[in-house]
Amino acid sequence: MAATAIAPDAAAIVRPAPQPTASPWPLWQRVLFRFFFVYLLLQIAPWYWFSDIPGVSFFGRMYGQAVDWAVKLSNARLFHVRETLVPVNGSGDTSLPWTQLWLYLSLAAIACLVWSVLDRKRAGYDRMLYWLRTIVRYYLATFALSYGIIKIFAFQMPFPTLSQLATPLGDLLPMRFSWLFIGYSFPYQVFSGLMETTAGLLLLYRRTITAGLFAAMGAFLNVVMINLSYDVPVKLFASHLLFGSVFLIALDYKRVLGFMVLNRSVPPTDAWVPRYGQPWHRWLAVAVKIFIVYNILWMPLKSGWSRYQAMKAPAAPGPFRSGFYEVRQYVVNGDTIPAGTSDTLRWKDVIIDNALAGSVNTRDGVFWQRYRRGYFRYKPDTAQKTMTVWKISTIPRDSTFLFTMRYDVPDTSVIRWHTKIRDDSVHVELVRVPRHFQLTERQFHWVSEYNR
Repeated sequence: MAATAIAPDAAAIVRPAPQPTASPWPLWQRVLFRFFFVYLLLQIAPWYWFSDIPGVSFFGRMYGQAVDWAVKLSNARLFHVRETLVPVNGSGDTSLPWTQLWLYLSLAAIACLVWSVLDRKRAGYDRMLYWLRTIVRYYLATFALSYGIIKIFAFQMPFPTLSQLATPLGDLLPMRFSWLFIGYSFPYQVFSGLMETTAGLLLLYRRTITAGLFAAMGAFLNVVMINLSYDVPVKLFASHLLFGSVFLIALDYKRVLGFMVLNRSVPPTDAWVPRYGQPWHRWLAVAVKIFIVYNILWMPLKSGWSRYQAMKAPAAPGPFRSGFYEVRQYVVNGDTIPAGTSDTLRWKDVIIDNALAGSVNTRDGVFWQRYRRGYFRYKPDTAQKTMTVWKISTIPRDSTFLFTMRYDVPDTSVIRWHTKIRDDSVHVELVRVPRHFQLTERQFHWVSEYNR
């Protein structure tokens, strides 16, 4: 009798507690999930986060080659965005990423259709939605932290160089104008970086994800508007970051509307609580999170600090003083080309930005032309009194050798260069002149008596 009385209670103790049954999803939610699940995985490609793990980098290279092949094939057969696709080259809005966008959207639509037919009886995708949320969350955190940290150290938009300060405002394109606007103000750039970094940090902790999403949405919305308004060629990428933020907030729209609009108390969400099937899953998740945080937070901070220390170190002195130089004499093949001539190849002035680079006021295409100035990079040999000159372009990097010049510096204000350009003998005499730029001054006033 005792045994039979105890048996039911023991069985009840051993039996696992029943799990709550997830409510079925409406059809439209299931269809949208299938589309965005495929599209966002293609767009984010989260396997690249683990490229440091042996074997993953090989898979990443194979995947990248396959995507490149598919993009070019789809462009030739279907999209016809451009006859020849231009890859990312500093601009993220070239024809290749646009074609890639159309390809990913098309593949997501096809996969969604097939998936919906084959899996039409499934009631929902709660576990897969958790993983999609997590992937998008870390995608946003990755770039919020990377872009935020480089702004904190003021690396993304440097202060205008002398060559840029000497460029007439009307000659600048909108993108460069916006870049210099942000780069001029160290406090504003650091503030922007702190906002993005704060968003990234909030996204790393489950209790603050919602706050991080709102912070990220605000930061990325500002970036998207600058890119659209000033023709900054990162519109696609910035728009994807903004979309990712909006996507995750929209998944929680009931709580957001209840709290932010209807002024109601809302319960905490369990959408970010991991679904661990086995105990070892928890330890694996912790290891993966440590690995990702190390790469997206610690490594950028370490790299940024190293670059900051190197930037603050005194620069190696060169043979020429930085500054603005007028061309006092310009001789080609023994003939002096006077100032004011219509010859567009004649040098009008030269700016030495630092011991590595400078620019010339000329339309001569031998230099990298940008905003009506020809830019160059140089390396002096003080023993031989020569300097090697390269054509400089950072987007993309162009290391084309131009020529070697002999130089002499009779005094601190005069430089003489002698070289050959296109088989023409060229002799240039430069005179350093005082050129004052008000933007290099500290222009901040608590009290301003008039609008300057």
